[in-house]
Amino acid sequence: MIKPHTLFIADLHLSAERADITSAFLQFLKQDAVKADALYILGDLFEVWIGDDNPEPLLTGVAQQLKQLSQQVPVYFIHGNRDFLLRQRYAKRAGMQLLPAQQVIELYGTPTLIMHGDSLCTADIKYQQFRRWWDQRWWQNLMLSLPLWYRQRLAKKARRKSAAYKATLSGDANQIMDVTPAEVVRVMNEAGVRHLIHGHTHRPKVHQVPLAQGAGKRYVLGDWYQQASYLKVSADDWQLYFQDL
Repeated sequence: MIKPHTLFIADLHLSAERADITSAFLQFLKQDAVKADALYILGDLFEVWIGDDNPEPLLTGVAQQLKQLSQQVPVYFIHGNRDFLLRQRYAKRAGMQLLPAQQVIELYGTPTLIMHGDSLCTADIKYQQFRRWWDQRWWQNLMLSLPLWYRQRLAKKARRKSAAYKATLSGDANQIMDVTPAEVVRVMNEAGVRHLIHGHTHRPKVHQVPLAQGAGKRYVLGDWYQQASYLKVSADDWQLYFQDL
């Protein structure tokens, strides 16, 4: 008998260039997610998102499979820094329920804060400045009003600039691009929870967190570049799993 459980994933960065990741994800939906009570996607499902009107076949195929899963299992989505322009139009096609940037959910009696995680990386000052810019609704609407071909060009330019910026960080990248411990404590205390689940940093691990209300835990989801990674939560077990692509 399968124990009731909920699954969490993030940072798949699906793209036409990595068909192996897409194949692993679709297999995950059919073999693992279909047995869960719910599936939560905590951002960066796609490598880049330029609008719900993008006709790329990959997006259609993924939407179809997610929609099929959603007929049996609720699918929830929190935006990441790569797919923050994803809107209700695509979410409806994929059968996904959009959640706010931070959400407290009940996991078998345990209040838990879920989020993408990029807002926790406060030491990356330049990124946080950019994030405050694109997080504004008027800016997002402006971008989505541009012609599709121009948005595609902007997306390519943004990816090049992102890669160049990471290269300038050199040895400081690990610290700058990871979460700030004090910010983790702040958001968990503010939310009144002792459990946090997030992605973004691509550093899967379970961390102990000292909180005002006692010891807490921070579960970091892994990316899918080298292997499939997910968190499986049941009433008495929280476990990170990894599968070869």
